[in-house]
Amino acid sequence: MTTTASLDTLRAAFAGRLLTDAGDIAPFLTDWRGKWTGAAIAVAQPDTAADVAAVVRWCHAHRVPVVPQGGNTGLSGGATPDASGRALVLSLARLNRVRHVDVQNNTLEVEAGVTLLQVQEAAREAGRLFPLSLAAQGTCTIGGNLATNAGGVQVLRYGNARELCLGLEVATAEGELWSGLRGLRKDNTGYDLRDLFIGSEGTLGVITAAVLKLFPQPAARAVAFVAVPSPAQAVELLQLAQARLASSLTAFELISDTCIGLVMKHVPGSRRPLADASPWYVLLEISDAHDEAHANEALEGLLEAALEAGLATDAALSTSLAQFEQLWALRENISESQGAEGKTIKHDIALPISRIPAFVEATDAAIAAAFPGLRMVVFGHLGDGNLHYNVSPPEGRTGPEHAAAFVALEGPLNQLVHDAVAAAGGSISAEHGLGVLRRDEAARYKSPVERRMQQAVKQALDPLGLMNPGKVLG
Repeated sequence: MTTTASLDTLRAAFAGRLLTDAGDIAPFLTDWRGKWTGAAIAVAQPDTAADVAAVVRWCHAHRVPVVPQGGNTGLSGGATPDASGRALVLSLARLNRVRHVDVQNNTLEVEAGVTLLQVQEAAREAGRLFPLSLAAQGTCTIGGNLATNAGGVQVLRYGNARELCLGLEVATAEGELWSGLRGLRKDNTGYDLRDLFIGSEGTLGVITAAVLKLFPQPAARAVAFVAVPSPAQAVELLQLAQARLASSLTAFELISDTCIGLVMKHVPGSRRPLADASPWYVLLEISDAHDEAHANEALEGLLEAALEAGLATDAALSTSLAQFEQLWALRENISESQGAEGKTIKHDIALPISRIPAFVEATDAAIAAAFPGLRMVVFGHLGDGNLHYNVSPPEGRTGPEHAAAFVALEGPLNQLVHDAVAAAGGSISAEHGLGVLRRDEAARYKSPVERRMQQAVKQALDPLGLMNPGKVLG
């Protein structure tokens, strides 16, 4: 059992803050959605990567579990301690320095506690673009983004967090500091340790810094909000857009009319960009290296072809920055609007793009048959096959008195949806991570061989099982 005396030895082991009072610790014990609350012996906030390693060494010596935490904006409970009270929360908030920008190499070296927004701003100040973009970018940290292999709206063109990282610095489970901060795009010198830690959710080590890829700033950006009859036509429109726009196609989002209705209801000032409602919409963005006129001309040409082919029924294009932001706000406000409507059951899934139309049609029908009245709130990154396949209570049954009955459906709903995802060759966690939310369900869909290999990696890098225990593998 950890005592006050042993915490004194921890206090002496590193520079930074050590929080031990219950009131100071409390904000670190509950996840962003308020779904999980745990307990901890303390919260450590080291000042440097060397201090992070010192804290982990202390935990290793005293057999204290470590729960790494960035901005605490995760959606799967991956940064929340369990209820045992044995763990130490290791907050990376004070590792907040931009270490180096290499404009010629198009790289940026930052510490793990730098927020995603600060990374974007540092790139912009250097005349470059860091394309990862998330709703929580003002508070989520780059260490957490990498630990969960975050996605976002521009994966179609730039890739997810894994593709945007060239090198890492990591505190290992035994408290050693490994520096793999090489800004290299080619390095075939053995196993790729970087890729092991990216997406591992802190279960193998603690990311303390990263070298990130930068890109040229686009000269112009334009967006179109397009009415489409169904997901099948949306997929065909995606193929047409990729053929005509090639790499300038930056984002391609699928949105159901139910989503737009919730935004209209709960976000003041929102308005529909098209005169007539459509069952489905696509929000697509183009980035151009030339100028705004060239971007608009390319987008207009695509939409004319889509209308002629019957893939689209109407469209609205941005002609100013204000309109650009208004159209994107329709997409960005969906999650908030669904939350304002009441309890939700969420599924963050990935599918082969070609199978998405059949999946949506069949699974919507199966849910309607098994759970009549539930509303499907479906949207997501169609360009990379990631859907947020969410469910809301029936209209008029969103109040607190109905919440328990709706939440009771979560287990059977999850199994129905995830069985359909597995049958379609998909993944039950596309960009939010497993954490504790999807940990046990994921085990059902992995082969024994895959599970054994993953457990072998965990055993090799964290033989005491102290790194974020209970997450990902259980």
